[in-house]
Amino acid sequence: MSHVEDPETVTEPEAQKPQGLNAALWSRIAGAGARMVRWPWWVQVAGLYIAARLLSACIFMAAALHQGVNPWFPAKPDYWNFINIWDARWYAEALQTGYPALLPTDAAGTVQENTWAFYPLFPVLGRVVSGLTGTGPAWSLTAIALVSGIGAALVAYRIFRHRATHRTALWGIVFLATFPVAPVLQVPYAESLNLLLLGAALLLVMERRYLWAMPVVVLMCLSRPTGVPFAVMLGLLFLYRFWQRVATPRVTAQGLTTNSLTPKRFTAQRFTAQRLTAKRRDGGAVPSNAELWSLGGLTAVSGIGALLWPAIAWAATGDLGAYTKTETAWRGDDLVPFKPWFDTGIMLFGPTLGVLAPFVFVAAFTLLMMSRPVAALGTELRLWCCCYTGYLLVFLHPQTSTFRMLLPLFPLALSAAVLSRSRAYRGAMVVMFVLLQIVWVVWLWAWAQLPGGGDYPP
Repeated sequence: MSHVEDPETVTEPEAQKPQGLNAALWSRIAGAGARMVRWPWWVQVAGLYIAARLLSACIFMAAALHQGVNPWFPAKPDYWNFINIWDARWYAEALQTGYPALLPTDAAGTVQENTWAFYPLFPVLGRVVSGLTGTGPAWSLTAIALVSGIGAALVAYRIFRHRATHRTALWGIVFLATFPVAPVLQVPYAESLNLLLLGAALLLVMERRYLWAMPVVVLMCLSRPTGVPFAVMLGLLFLYRFWQRVATPRVTAQGLTTNSLTPKRFTAQRFTAQRLTAKRRDGGAVPSNAELWSLGGLTAVSGIGALLWPAIAWAATGDLGAYTKTETAWRGDDLVPFKPWFDTGIMLFGPTLGVLAPFVFVAAFTLLMMSRPVAALGTELRLWCCCYTGYLLVFLHPQTSTFRMLLPLFPLALSAAVLSRSRAYRGAMVVMFVLLQIVWVVWLWAWAQLPGGGDYPP
Protein backbone atom coordinates (compact mmCIF):
# COMPACT_ATOMS: atom_id res chain seq x y z
CA MET A 1 0.00 0.00 0.00
CA SER A 2 1.64 3.18 -1.13
CA HIS A 3 1.68 6.55 0.55
CA VAL A 4 0.01 9.56 -0.97
CA GLU A 5 2.10 12.30 -2.47
CA ASP A 6 4.47 14.35 -0.35
CA PRO A 7 3.36 17.92 0.30
CA GLU A 8 6.02 19.24 -2.06
CA THR A 9 4.19 17.61 -4.97
CA VAL A 10 0.72 18.70 -3.91
CA THR A 11 -0.50 22.08 -5.04
CA GLU A 12 -2.30 23.93 -2.29
CA PRO A 13 -3.95 27.33 -2.49
CA GLU A 14 -1.74 30.07 -1.17
CA ALA A 15 -2.92 31.27 2.21
CA GLN A 16 -3.58 34.96 2.66
CA LYS A 17 -0.68 36.63 4.40
CA PRO A 18 -1.46 38.12 7.82
CA GLN A 19 -1.61 41.87 8.13
CA GLY A 20 -1.06 44.41 10.88
CA LEU A 21 0.24 43.50 14.32
CA ASN A 22 0.11 39.78 13.65
CA ALA A 23 2.56 39.97 10.74
CA ALA A 24 5.70 39.74 12.90
CA LEU A 25 4.31 36.87 14.96
CA TRP A 26 3.25 34.89 11.92
CA SER A 27 6.62 35.58 10.32
CA ARG A 28 8.40 34.01 13.28
CA ILE A 29 6.02 31.04 13.27
CA ALA A 30 6.53 30.58 9.53
CA GLY A 31 10.30 30.73 9.98
CA ALA A 32 10.20 28.10 12.71
CA GLY A 33 7.93 25.95 10.56
CA ALA A 34 10.28 26.26 7.59
CA ARG A 35 13.16 25.00 9.70
CA MET A 36 11.05 22.21 11.17
CA VAL A 37 10.04 20.74 7.79
CA ARG A 38 13.69 19.97 7.09
CA TRP A 39 13.84 17.63 10.08
CA PRO A 40 13.23 13.88 9.66
CA TRP A 41 9.56 12.96 9.97
CA TRP A 42 10.07 11.08 13.22
CA VAL A 43 11.76 14.10 14.81
CA GLN A 44 8.84 16.29 13.77
CA VAL A 45 6.27 13.87 15.18
CA ALA A 46 8.15 13.27 18.42
CA GLY A 47 8.78 17.00 18.85
CA LEU A 48 5.11 17.87 18.43
CA TYR A 49 4.04 15.11 20.81
CA ILE A 50 6.57 16.06 23.50
CA ALA A 51 5.56 19.72 23.22
CA ALA A 52 1.94 18.71 23.78
CA ARG A 53 2.90 16.65 26.82
CA LEU A 54 4.85 19.56 28.30
CA LEU A 55 1.78 21.73 27.87
CA SER A 56 -0.35 19.10 29.61
CA ALA A 57 2.23 18.92 32.40
CA CYS A 58 1.80 22.65 32.95
CA ILE A 59 -1.95 22.13 33.20
CA PHE A 60 -1.44 19.35 35.75
CA MET A 61 0.92 21.49 37.84
CA ALA A 62 -1.44 24.46 37.78
CA ALA A 63 -4.36 22.26 38.85
CA ALA A 64 -2.26 20.69 41.61
CA LEU A 65 -1.82 24.11 43.20
CA HIS A 66 -5.58 24.19 43.78
CA GLN A 67 -5.94 20.58 44.90
CA GLY A 68 -7.43 20.42 48.37
CA VAL A 69 -7.79 17.58 50.84
CA ASN A 70 -8.02 14.21 49.11
CA PRO A 71 -7.70 10.48 49.89
CA TRP A 72 -4.07 10.16 48.74
CA PHE A 73 -1.82 13.04 49.81
CA PRO A 74 -1.80 16.48 51.47
CA ALA A 75 -3.25 19.50 49.71
CA LYS A 76 -1.23 21.18 46.93
CA PRO A 77 0.83 18.12 45.94
CA ASP A 78 3.76 18.18 43.57
CA TYR A 79 3.45 17.01 39.97
CA TRP A 80 4.54 13.40 40.59
CA ASN A 81 2.10 12.83 43.42
CA PHE A 82 -0.69 14.53 41.51
CA ILE A 83 -0.44 12.22 38.49
CA ASN A 84 -0.17 9.07 40.62
CA ILE A 85 -3.77 8.88 41.75
CA TRP A 86 -6.97 7.11 40.68
CA ASP A 87 -6.18 3.98 38.63
CA ALA A 88 -2.45 4.67 38.87
CA ARG A 89 -2.68 3.37 42.43
CA TRP A 90 -4.27 0.15 41.22
CA TYR A 91 -1.56 -0.41 38.62
CA ALA A 92 1.08 0.19 41.29
CA GLU A 93 -0.64 -2.36 43.54
CA ALA A 94 -0.71 -4.89 40.69
CA LEU A 95 3.00 -4.25 40.15
CA GLN A 96 3.89 -4.74 43.80
CA THR A 97 1.52 -7.46 45.02
CA GLY A 98 0.12 -9.03 41.86
CA TYR A 99 -3.44 -10.34 41.66
CA PRO A 100 -5.43 -11.98 44.48
CA ALA A 101 -6.04 -15.73 44.34
CA LEU A 102 -9.21 -15.18 46.37
CA LEU A 103 -11.62 -12.49 45.21
CA PRO A 104 -12.41 -9.98 47.99
CA THR A 105 -16.10 -9.90 48.87
CA ASP A 106 -18.37 -8.08 51.29
CA ALA A 107 -20.65 -9.68 53.87
CA ALA A 108 -23.24 -10.39 51.18
CA GLY A 109 -20.70 -12.18 49.00
CA THR A 110 -20.51 -9.42 46.38
CA VAL A 111 -17.09 -9.09 44.76
CA GLN A 112 -15.33 -5.87 45.69
CA GLU A 113 -12.90 -3.73 43.70
CA ASN A 114 -9.55 -5.43 43.12
CA THR A 115 -6.65 -5.59 40.68
CA TRP A 116 -8.19 -8.19 38.35
CA ALA A 117 -9.89 -5.32 36.53
CA PHE A 118 -6.48 -4.06 35.37
CA TYR A 119 -4.78 -5.91 32.55
CA PRO A 120 -1.32 -7.30 33.32
CA LEU A 121 1.04 -6.10 30.58
CA PHE A 122 1.50 -2.58 31.93
CA PRO A 123 2.29 -3.56 35.56
CA VAL A 124 4.48 -6.47 34.41
CA LEU A 125 6.57 -4.12 32.27
CA GLY A 126 6.68 -1.73 35.22
CA ARG A 127 8.04 -4.49 37.44
CA VAL A 128 10.74 -5.24 34.86
CA VAL A 129 11.74 -1.57 34.60
CA SER A 130 11.75 -1.20 38.38
CA GLY A 131 13.95 -4.26 38.72
CA LEU A 132 16.42 -3.00 36.12
CA THR A 133 16.60 0.60 37.30
CA GLY A 134 15.82 0.35 41.00
CA THR A 135 13.07 2.96 40.71
CA GLY A 136 9.69 2.77 42.39
CA PRO A 137 6.39 1.87 40.73
CA ALA A 138 5.38 5.47 40.09
CA TRP A 139 8.57 6.31 38.20
CA SER A 140 8.74 3.09 36.20
CA LEU A 141 5.08 3.17 35.16
CA THR A 142 5.29 6.85 34.25
CA ALA A 143 8.40 6.23 32.13
CA ILE A 144 6.66 3.40 30.27
CA ALA A 145 3.63 5.60 29.65
CA LEU A 146 5.75 8.45 28.29
CA VAL A 147 7.85 6.27 25.99
CA SER A 148 4.78 4.37 24.81
CA GLY A 149 3.03 7.64 24.05
CA ILE A 150 5.88 8.79 21.81
CA GLY A 151 5.85 5.41 20.09
CA ALA A 152 2.09 5.62 19.63
CA ALA A 153 2.43 9.02 17.97
CA LEU A 154 5.07 7.68 15.57
CA VAL A 155 2.92 4.68 14.66
CA ALA A 156 -0.17 6.87 14.26
CA TYR A 157 1.76 9.08 11.84
CA ARG A 158 2.71 6.01 9.79
CA ILE A 159 -0.97 5.07 9.66
CA PHE A 160 -2.02 8.57 8.68
CA ARG A 161 0.56 8.74 5.90
CA HIS A 162 -1.18 5.87 4.17
CA ARG A 163 -4.19 8.14 3.76
CA ALA A 164 -2.92 11.73 3.71
CA THR A 165 -0.03 14.01 2.87
CA HIS A 166 2.78 14.68 5.32
CA ARG A 167 1.33 18.01 6.43
CA THR A 168 -2.17 16.67 6.99
CA ALA A 169 -0.78 13.64 8.84
CA LEU A 170 1.17 15.96 11.14
CA TRP A 171 -1.98 17.91 11.88
CA GLY A 172 -3.67 14.62 12.71
CA ILE A 173 -0.89 13.98 15.23
CA VAL A 174 -1.36 17.46 16.68
CA PHE A 175 -5.08 16.79 17.16
CA LEU A 176 -4.32 13.43 18.76
CA ALA A 177 -1.65 14.85 21.08
CA THR A 178 -3.84 17.75 22.21
CA PHE A 179 -7.10 15.81 22.47
CA PRO A 180 -8.98 16.78 25.67
CA VAL A 181 -8.14 13.49 27.41
CA ALA A 182 -4.59 13.26 25.99
CA PRO A 183 -3.05 14.16 29.40
CA VAL A 184 -3.82 10.59 30.43
CA LEU A 185 -1.08 9.48 28.03
CA GLN A 186 1.59 10.80 30.42
CA VAL A 187 0.28 9.42 33.70
CA PRO A 188 0.74 5.84 35.02
CA TYR A 189 -2.23 4.50 33.06
CA ALA A 190 -2.10 1.77 30.39
CA GLU A 191 -3.76 3.95 27.73
CA SER A 192 -0.53 4.98 26.00
CA LEU A 193 0.81 1.42 25.91
CA ASN A 194 -2.47 0.15 24.53
CA LEU A 195 -2.54 2.95 21.96
CA LEU A 196 0.94 1.97 20.79
CA LEU A 197 0.03 -1.70 20.39
CA LEU A 198 -3.36 -0.94 18.85
CA GLY A 199 -1.77 1.41 16.34
CA ALA A 200 0.92 -1.13 15.48
CA ALA A 201 -1.70 -3.82 14.97
CA LEU A 202 -3.81 -1.57 12.74
CA LEU A 203 -0.76 -0.56 10.72
CA LEU A 204 0.21 -4.18 10.12
CA VAL A 205 -3.36 -5.05 9.14
CA MET A 206 -3.48 -2.12 6.71
CA GLU A 207 -0.23 -3.33 5.15
CA ARG A 208 -1.60 -6.90 5.11
CA ARG A 209 1.23 -8.25 7.21
CA TYR A 210 -1.17 -10.46 9.12
CA LEU A 211 1.34 -12.97 10.47
CA TRP A 212 3.52 -10.20 11.91
CA ALA A 213 0.43 -8.73 13.55
CA MET A 214 -0.30 -11.86 15.60
CA PRO A 215 2.15 -11.28 18.51
CA VAL A 216 1.28 -7.58 18.55
CA VAL A 217 -2.42 -8.37 18.85
CA VAL A 218 -1.80 -10.80 21.72
CA LEU A 219 0.14 -8.12 23.62
CA MET A 220 -2.57 -5.58 22.85
CA CYS A 221 -5.18 -7.94 24.31
CA LEU A 222 -3.15 -8.06 27.54
CA SER A 223 -2.84 -4.28 27.85
CA ARG A 224 -6.47 -3.13 27.84
CA PRO A 225 -9.86 -4.61 26.86
CA THR A 226 -9.66 -3.87 23.14
CA GLY A 227 -9.37 -7.48 21.99
CA VAL A 228 -13.08 -8.14 21.50
CA PRO A 229 -13.77 -5.24 19.11
CA PHE A 230 -10.50 -5.92 17.30
CA ALA A 231 -11.49 -9.56 16.74
CA VAL A 232 -14.90 -8.47 15.44
CA MET A 233 -13.22 -5.97 13.13
CA LEU A 234 -10.92 -8.67 11.76
CA GLY A 235 -13.85 -11.03 11.26
CA LEU A 236 -15.74 -8.44 9.23
CA LEU A 237 -12.59 -7.59 7.31
CA PHE A 238 -12.12 -11.27 6.49
CA LEU A 239 -15.66 -11.48 5.12
CA TYR A 240 -15.06 -8.34 3.05
CA ARG A 241 -11.77 -9.63 1.64
CA PHE A 242 -13.36 -13.01 0.94
CA TRP A 243 -16.15 -11.27 -0.96
CA GLN A 244 -13.52 -9.35 -2.92
CA ARG A 245 -11.85 -12.62 -3.76
CA VAL A 246 -14.91 -14.50 -5.00
CA ALA A 247 -16.41 -11.51 -6.82
CA THR A 248 -13.25 -10.63 -8.74
CA PRO A 249 -13.41 -11.39 -12.47
CA ARG A 250 -10.92 -13.92 -13.78
CA VAL A 251 -9.45 -14.22 -17.23
CA THR A 252 -8.56 -17.59 -18.70
CA ALA A 253 -5.95 -18.21 -21.33
CA GLN A 254 -8.78 -18.50 -23.90
CA GLY A 255 -9.97 -15.02 -23.02
CA LEU A 256 -13.09 -16.16 -21.17
CA THR A 257 -14.05 -13.83 -18.33
CA THR A 258 -15.33 -15.69 -15.27
CA ASN A 259 -15.37 -15.33 -11.53
CA SER A 260 -15.11 -17.64 -8.57
CA LEU A 261 -18.88 -18.19 -8.54
CA THR A 262 -19.10 -19.30 -12.18
CA PRO A 263 -20.26 -22.94 -12.61
CA LYS A 264 -17.50 -25.49 -13.04
CA ARG A 265 -18.44 -26.26 -16.64
CA PHE A 266 -17.30 -22.76 -17.56
CA THR A 267 -14.15 -22.76 -15.44
CA ALA A 268 -12.81 -26.24 -16.20
CA GLN A 269 -10.37 -24.97 -18.78
CA ARG A 270 -7.09 -26.47 -19.87
CA PHE A 271 -5.27 -23.40 -18.71
CA THR A 272 -5.15 -22.04 -15.19
CA ALA A 273 -7.22 -18.89 -14.71
CA GLN A 274 -5.21 -15.84 -13.75
CA ARG A 275 -6.65 -13.34 -11.36
CA LEU A 276 -6.79 -9.74 -12.47
CA THR A 277 -4.82 -7.29 -10.36
CA ALA A 278 -7.98 -5.33 -9.82
CA LYS A 279 -7.98 -2.38 -7.48
CA ARG A 280 -10.78 -1.55 -5.12
CA ARG A 281 -11.92 1.76 -3.77
CA ASP A 282 -9.76 1.35 -0.69
CA GLY A 283 -6.70 1.12 -2.92
CA GLY A 284 -5.93 -2.49 -2.03
CA ALA A 285 -5.34 -5.35 -4.43
CA VAL A 286 -7.69 -8.30 -4.41
CA PRO A 287 -6.41 -10.69 -1.71
CA SER A 288 -4.72 -13.96 -2.55
CA ASN A 289 -5.60 -17.26 -0.94
CA ALA A 290 -2.52 -17.00 1.27
CA GLU A 291 -3.61 -13.56 2.49
CA LEU A 292 -7.07 -14.88 3.31
CA TRP A 293 -5.63 -17.77 5.30
CA SER A 294 -3.31 -15.39 7.16
CA LEU A 295 -6.16 -12.99 7.90
CA GLY A 296 -8.32 -15.87 9.12
CA GLY A 297 -5.51 -16.99 11.40
CA LEU A 298 -5.09 -13.49 12.77
CA THR A 299 -8.83 -13.31 13.43
CA ALA A 300 -8.65 -16.54 15.41
CA VAL A 301 -5.62 -15.33 17.37
CA SER A 302 -7.39 -12.07 18.19
CA GLY A 303 -10.49 -13.92 19.38
CA ILE A 304 -8.40 -16.15 21.63
CA GLY A 305 -6.40 -13.17 22.87
CA ALA A 306 -9.59 -11.31 23.77
CA LEU A 307 -10.56 -14.15 26.11
CA LEU A 308 -7.06 -14.71 27.48
CA TRP A 309 -7.19 -12.38 30.50
CA PRO A 310 -10.65 -13.50 31.70
CA ALA A 311 -9.42 -17.09 31.31
CA ILE A 312 -6.31 -16.34 33.38
CA ALA A 313 -8.47 -14.76 36.08
CA TRP A 314 -10.68 -17.86 36.07
CA ALA A 315 -7.69 -20.19 36.35
CA ALA A 316 -6.11 -18.18 39.16
CA THR A 317 -9.23 -17.70 41.28
CA GLY A 318 -11.36 -20.69 40.36
CA ASP A 319 -14.24 -18.34 39.58
CA LEU A 320 -15.41 -18.38 35.95
CA GLY A 321 -16.70 -14.81 36.22
CA ALA A 322 -13.78 -13.39 38.18
CA TYR A 323 -12.95 -10.72 35.62
CA THR A 324 -16.50 -9.60 34.84
CA LYS A 325 -17.49 -9.61 38.51
CA THR A 326 -14.51 -7.41 39.30
CA GLU A 327 -15.26 -5.04 36.43
CA THR A 328 -18.88 -4.62 37.51
CA ALA A 329 -17.80 -3.96 41.11
CA TRP A 330 -17.22 -0.35 40.06
CA ARG A 331 -20.73 -0.17 38.58
CA GLY A 332 -22.59 -1.61 41.51
CA ASP A 333 -24.79 -3.85 39.34
CA ASP A 334 -24.54 -6.76 36.90
CA LEU A 335 -23.45 -6.47 33.29
CA VAL A 336 -26.51 -6.19 31.03
CA PRO A 337 -25.70 -5.29 27.40
CA PHE A 338 -27.02 -1.92 26.19
CA LYS A 339 -29.01 -1.25 29.37
CA PRO A 340 -26.63 1.30 30.96
CA TRP A 341 -26.99 3.60 27.96
CA PHE A 342 -30.76 3.70 28.32
CA ASP A 343 -30.47 4.17 32.09
CA THR A 344 -28.09 7.08 31.60
CA GLY A 345 -30.29 8.55 28.87
CA ILE A 346 -33.33 8.45 31.14
CA MET A 347 -31.33 10.00 33.98
CA LEU A 348 -30.14 12.88 31.77
CA PHE A 349 -33.10 13.51 29.46
CA GLY A 350 -36.15 11.98 31.13
CA PRO A 351 -38.20 8.84 30.46
CA THR A 352 -39.16 9.70 26.87
CA LEU A 353 -36.18 11.46 25.34
CA GLY A 354 -33.85 9.28 27.40
CA VAL A 355 -35.05 6.13 25.65
CA LEU A 356 -34.53 7.79 22.27
CA ALA A 357 -31.10 9.21 23.12
CA PRO A 358 -29.09 6.02 22.35
CA PHE A 359 -30.80 5.70 18.97
CA VAL A 360 -30.04 9.34 18.17
CA PHE A 361 -26.42 8.73 19.08
CA VAL A 362 -26.23 5.68 16.81
CA ALA A 363 -27.81 7.62 13.94
CA ALA A 364 -25.38 10.51 14.39
CA PHE A 365 -22.41 8.16 14.52
CA THR A 366 -23.62 6.39 11.38
CA LEU A 367 -23.75 9.70 9.53
CA LEU A 368 -20.25 10.47 10.80
CA MET A 369 -18.94 7.16 9.47
CA MET A 370 -20.51 7.92 6.08
CA SER A 371 -19.00 11.40 5.84
CA ARG A 372 -16.27 12.10 3.31
CA PRO A 373 -13.46 12.82 5.83
CA VAL A 374 -14.11 9.52 7.60
CA ALA A 375 -14.50 7.62 4.33
CA ALA A 376 -10.97 8.79 3.50
CA LEU A 377 -9.67 6.58 6.32
CA GLY A 378 -10.19 3.43 4.27
CA THR A 379 -11.78 0.10 5.06
CA GLU A 380 -9.67 -1.08 7.99
CA LEU A 381 -9.76 2.12 10.04
CA ARG A 382 -13.46 2.72 9.45
CA LEU A 383 -14.24 -0.85 10.45
CA TRP A 384 -12.21 -0.41 13.62
CA CYS A 385 -14.01 2.79 14.58
CA CYS A 386 -17.39 1.14 14.00
CA CYS A 387 -16.54 -2.03 15.90
CA TYR A 388 -14.99 -0.25 18.86
CA THR A 389 -17.94 2.13 19.16
CA GLY A 390 -20.29 -0.84 18.93
CA TYR A 391 -18.33 -2.53 21.70
CA LEU A 392 -18.76 0.53 23.90
CA LEU A 393 -22.49 0.58 23.20
CA VAL A 394 -22.86 -3.07 24.17
CA PHE A 395 -20.69 -3.26 27.28
CA LEU A 396 -19.79 0.21 28.55
CA HIS A 397 -21.45 1.88 31.48
CA PRO A 398 -21.42 5.53 30.32
CA GLN A 399 -19.92 7.85 32.89
CA THR A 400 -17.21 10.49 33.14
CA SER A 401 -14.46 7.95 32.35
CA THR A 402 -16.12 7.37 28.97
CA PHE A 403 -14.20 10.36 27.58
CA ARG A 404 -10.92 8.56 28.29
CA MET A 405 -12.17 5.45 26.54
CA LEU A 406 -12.56 7.37 23.28
CA LEU A 407 -8.78 7.38 22.70
CA PRO A 408 -8.80 4.14 20.64
CA LEU A 409 -10.84 6.08 18.08
CA PHE A 410 -7.65 8.00 17.28
CA PRO A 411 -7.99 7.51 13.47
CA LEU A 412 -10.74 10.13 13.60
CA ALA A 413 -8.02 12.69 14.40
CA LEU A 414 -6.94 12.35 10.79
CA SER A 415 -10.53 12.86 9.64
CA ALA A 416 -10.61 16.09 11.63
CA ALA A 417 -7.44 17.21 9.86
CA VAL A 418 -8.79 16.20 6.45
CA LEU A 419 -12.02 18.12 7.01
CA SER A 420 -10.40 21.46 6.20
CA ARG A 421 -6.93 22.77 5.40
CA SER A 422 -7.86 26.16 6.78
CA ARG A 423 -5.22 27.44 9.18
CA ALA A 424 -7.92 29.17 11.21
CA TYR A 425 -9.93 25.95 11.54
CA ARG A 426 -6.97 23.84 12.58
CA GLY A 427 -5.68 26.44 15.00
CA ALA A 428 -9.13 26.85 16.55
CA MET A 429 -9.38 23.08 17.01
CA VAL A 430 -6.08 22.98 18.88
CA VAL A 431 -7.08 25.90 21.11
CA MET A 432 -10.43 24.27 21.85
CA PHE A 433 -8.76 20.95 22.67
CA VAL A 434 -6.27 22.59 25.05
CA LEU A 435 -9.07 24.45 26.82
CA LEU A 436 -10.96 21.18 27.18
CA GLN A 437 -7.81 19.60 28.61
CA ILE A 438 -7.99 22.17 31.38
CA VAL A 439 -11.63 21.25 31.95
CA TRP A 440 -10.81 17.54 32.04
CA VAL A 441 -7.91 17.92 34.49
CA VAL A 442 -9.67 20.38 36.81
CA TRP A 443 -13.11 18.76 36.68
CA LEU A 444 -12.25 15.06 36.60
CA TRP A 445 -8.60 14.43 37.48
CA ALA A 446 -8.41 16.74 40.48
CA TRP A 447 -10.27 15.38 43.49
CA ALA A 448 -13.30 17.28 44.76
CA GLN A 449 -15.56 15.29 47.05
CA LEU A 450 -19.21 15.14 46.03
CA PRO A 451 -21.98 15.76 48.58
CA GLY A 452 -22.72 12.04 48.72
CA GLY A 453 -19.04 11.10 48.97
CA GLY A 454 -16.50 10.12 46.35
CA ASP A 455 -15.85 11.96 43.11
CA TYR A 456 -16.38 11.53 39.39
CA PRO A 457 -13.61 9.29 37.96
CA PRO A 458 -11.48 10.60 35.08
